[in-house]
Amino acid sequence: MELKKRTSVSSGTKWEAMAGYTRAVRVGDVIHVSGTTATDENGNLVGGANAAEQARYAIQKIERAIVALGGSLRDVVRTRVFVSDINHWESVARVHGEFFQNIRPVNTLVQAKLVGAEYLVEIEAEAIVGQQ
Repeated sequence: MELKKRTSVSSGTKWEAMAGYTRAVRVGDVIHVSGTTATDENGNLVGGANAAEQARYAIQKIERAIVALGGSLRDVVRTRVFVSDINHWESVARVHGEFFQNIRPVNTLVQAKLVGAEYLVEIEAEAIVGQQ
C-alpha cells in the first residue's frame, strides 16, 4: 500500500500548541480544517459581537489554510457551522452563501456552546483538491 504524504499548516493561535492540533491537515488530495473561530494570529477576536463578521473572518481564515495546502474554496465539499445562539443562524448562513453560493458543499449548522462567551461562530471544513 502506498503511503500518502501528510502536510499541515498552523494559524499560530495559542490553542493549537496547547491542545496539540493544527489548523489544517492535507493527506493526499483531502484537506481537513479544524474548527475555526474569528481569532487572528495575535489572539484578537475579529468581528466583535457581530456573528456575520466573525463568520466572514473564520471562512477567510479557512480559505488561507486551504490555499496554503494547495487547494481553494472551490475544493470544499463539507462545512460544519456552530453558532452559540441559534438566532444568529440566518446572518451566518448568508455569509456562508457569499463564499459558497456557486460551490454548494454539504453543510450542517447547529447551535453549540463554544469555548468562550465572546465566540459566536466556529466553522470547520473538508476539501478534496482537484475534484471540481
